[in-house]
Amino acid sequence: MGSPPSASLKQNNLIFLVFIVILFFCSMPDKANLCSNQSSVNPSAVPYKSSSNISSLETLQLDGYFSFDHIDYAAKDFGNRYHFLPLAVLHPKSVSDISSTIKHIFKMGSTSKLTVAARGHSHSLQGQAQAHQGIVINMESLQGPEMQIHTGELPYVDASGGDLWINILHETLKYGLAPKSWTDYLHLTVGGTLSNAGISGQAFKHGPQINNIYQLEVVTGKGEVVTCTEKQNAELFYGVLGGLGQFGIITRARISLEPAPKMVKWIRVLYDEFSKFSSDQERLISSKDSFDYIEGLVIINRTGLLNNWRSSFNPKDPLQASRFISEGKTLYCLEIAKYFSPDESDIMNQKTESLLSELSYISSTLFLSEVSYVEFLDRVHLSEINLRSKGLWEIPHPWMNLLIPRTKIIEFAQEVFGNILTGNSNGPILIYPVNKSKWNNRTSLITPDEETFYQVAFLSSAMPSSTGRDGLFHILAQNQRILEFCSKAGLGAKQYMPHYSTQEEWQAHFGPQWEVFLKRKSTYDPMAILAPGQRIFRRKYLSHDAGHL
Repeated sequence: MGSPPSASLKQNNLIFLVFIVILFFCSMPDKANLCSNQSSVNPSAVPYKSSSNISSLETLQLDGYFSFDHIDYAAKDFGNRYHFLPLAVLHPKSVSDISSTIKHIFKMGSTSKLTVAARGHSHSLQGQAQAHQGIVINMESLQGPEMQIHTGELPYVDASGGDLWINILHETLKYGLAPKSWTDYLHLTVGGTLSNAGISGQAFKHGPQINNIYQLEVVTGKGEVVTCTEKQNAELFYGVLGGLGQFGIITRARISLEPAPKMVKWIRVLYDEFSKFSSDQERLISSKDSFDYIEGLVIINRTGLLNNWRSSFNPKDPLQASRFISEGKTLYCLEIAKYFSPDESDIMNQKTESLLSELSYISSTLFLSEVSYVEFLDRVHLSEINLRSKGLWEIPHPWMNLLIPRTKIIEFAQEVFGNILTGNSNGPILIYPVNKSKWNNRTSLITPDEETFYQVAFLSSAMPSSTGRDGLFHILAQNQRILEFCSKAGLGAKQYMPHYSTQEEWQAHFGPQWEVFLKRKSTYDPMAILAPGQRIFRRKYLSHDAGHL
């Protein structure tokens, strides 16, 4: 006979309690493995390769293959600060390859230290897609059904977790369709952005990318291949979205589409008062018939700013624009866009002029441009090409992304842009509000407790070997000052794409959702095999020498 309900409940609670205790001790900081926020980390430049682990992996029957040599690239990412060498790189040709590998490691139990990290286009910032002496899965190698596009009443595209968003854009445009929500940079994988959120200037209207997904195929930390939706395996569906790779690897996603525009009216204007700038942004995101894209930039002491804009934009009043001085000022740029088709140009211009007439920008700084939809969405790629040509792409990027409650944004701006960041910035500073009503609170993503909050992204680049204001140590110290201010001032800020070194910090980040996060981990990845680079949980491992955890 089965256990009575009360006994089963007690037993389940006991199992969960034991799991929490194990994870608590397994997640305590390990100075040998956890990275300092103050420097680049490169443990085990010449890695020890366990012959037993290699032999074990070589027994697997796969469609793809493992690489054990010349895999230094898997210990690098866009952040270029953390370098953890794996034991092997898996180049999967099928979802079965991923499932078999994880299932094999799971069956090895606590006698193995092997972990697994999914690597997309290597745009992580702090080693999140790395696995020290573990297995890195090259998701771009994943082969399977070709991209499938459904053009019905609710159009969608079925894409691989290793597909790049830029390729999805080009394929869906063949049907006159496109995803609704984007990131500013499109050369990222589907699985990578959906494991975080995927935020850009369309988020105020459509929510982040994780809010525009109908279905996922996921390989869990047990090696199980699970199809999930809002109604089928919903706990896994919502857990994986924004889940930082902790509960499963996204191998396929069904992405919502909409009719794609052909052209974009792209506009930039400047403000010299943050209160006017933020007020106009908030007005625009709350308007029913607003722009289709709304972002903002903080520009500190930039020489010849408007002249630089002329390469891509045309000034509304060239004479007045030529007289504008940007040096020595902190300015706020509102960047907005209206989508349209060529035959709707007149109507679009009327709507645009009406919306602009309600704003309080500096009139001499109105710059406009008309570009194709693809050119607008893929605009950052041109900067990448330019930076690569100068050898400035593969340098440290100590980026920091924050979500700030609307009621605290003025206080934040006064301190950060008035006192902490002085002289100039070391890269773009994005700042724009979004509506929380467009974000599903069942996902793993953590946001501030207000209806409207701001995304603030400090996208700094550090010059190699520099010890000055453009060096890594100065930028990291600056970032730390900003975080300390947010904490001491009680702003209720949250990190987006968070990075912490202790479980106490992670628990504070998740707040009331920490228990939900723990339960999902115990259900879908109980051995803590997945995404070790996030440094949330340590691999459950039984030492042969000590005989205990």
